[in-house]
Amino acid sequence: MPHEVIMPALGMAQDTGLIVSWLKQPGDAVKAGDPLMEVETDKATMEVEAQADGFLSDVRAQAGEDVPVGNVVAVIAETADAVVTGNAGDGAAAPAGTAGDDDAALPEGAQVIMPALGMAQDTGLIVAWLKAPGEAVGAEEVLLEVETDKSTMEVSAGHDGYVAALLAEAGEDVPVGQPIAVISTARPDAPVQRSIKSGAPASQPEAAAPAPAAEQAAKPEASEPPQRPAPQPAPGGRVLASPKARRLAAEQGLDLARLREAGYPEPYHVADLDTLRALPYPAAQAATGAAAQESVSATVPLAGLTAFTDWMAAETGEPADAAALWAALATAALRAARPETDGPLAVRVESHAARRAALFADADFGGMRATAADEDTPAAPGLVVRDLTGTRITGARLAAGVTPVLTVTETADDCELRLDVAAGALDADAAITLMSELAARVEDPMRQLL
Repeated sequence: MPHEVIMPALGMAQDTGLIVSWLKQPGDAVKAGDPLMEVETDKATMEVEAQADGFLSDVRAQAGEDVPVGNVVAVIAETADAVVTGNAGDGAAAPAGTAGDDDAALPEGAQVIMPALGMAQDTGLIVAWLKAPGEAVGAEEVLLEVETDKSTMEVSAGHDGYVAALLAEAGEDVPVGQPIAVISTARPDAPVQRSIKSGAPASQPEAAAPAPAAEQAAKPEASEPPQRPAPQPAPGGRVLASPKARRLAAEQGLDLARLREAGYPEPYHVADLDTLRALPYPAAQAATGAAAQESVSATVPLAGLTAFTDWMAAETGEPADAAALWAALATAALRAARPETDGPLAVRVESHAARRAALFADADFGGMRATAADEDTPAAPGLVVRDLTGTRITGARLAAGVTPVLTVTETADDCELRLDVAAGALDADAAITLMSELAARVEDPMRQLL
């Protein structure tokens, strides 16, 4: 059946995208993974790839138009005979799921969309559904696990009711902002379960049929010798690559950043992985690339922290700064775990609910009034705190690199702390000390003022 092309979310704070250009014309044949259009946000211009095989049809927005995230901008038809032309620029771009007879058959209810779990995330891979079609679910219950290029996170339902429809299968990549489930207030008579690529029921084997065709189409492209362009300055920030290229690179232990360092232009696609494999690989990096990851977890009642922030607000006349509070608590715990450290200790706090991040230096020396470090602060972060409180995420397993990652989530009564450390980045005794000290301070924040 036809596949809707929606305007993806290419950043956490993005609400619209500007179509810079269409790279395919109505009626053109497309394959899953082919660049379809260029989209510009306030921070970057990126190629958006087709998610299904077919023919470009029913283009509803033309180059130069701003389109809300999640709105349908085109349709990929299964056959050339089904192509519809002439709609571009008529203002017909509409929210995903509003077009097509098949969507009219969906149960009524609240839609659950693929959330943005990272600053530059454009898609999320559904690892597993933790609720089945027709099953009752609470707003704070975990509905599914989603994987990005950096982490795997649990996503809660957000609504009380019943799982009336699952619109994507485990193992499928879904653009941010696209509906993936429907939660109804009444138990559904006929729950729906389908694949996002085909729109067909997930139980039908035909739903997986386009995948081999896409792989066959990629083989000739991959067999062509890649051409090396002139080296260019390496830009900062996240490496730009297609979702499929990122996933295959992660599965095969390949670092896409090495293509940037070698001067190859972004964004990268599956065919560029052959070039990456051919690059000389430093022996030292190969020896440490497969390092294991260690984790330490703790559950702490929220009552003490809540009472303390209420007291601070009453004393100062303004709400407590959550980022500064976590910076102070985490820095004190890190200092206890690394008493031999000379010089300042820096902690980076990423507040996902507030959509901001800040670097704090020696935050524990300022009591609970830590201030963000200056840009020229020499200290590199000794710890990254990812504060997921205030979001619908109830748990996360985050990949840690050289810098340990502390993830903070909350339930109705408890604060969940998880420290992820790459092997060799922090020894076991230090990791346990850090978590023990932090848990004690979260349970009784007055310790921070003593």
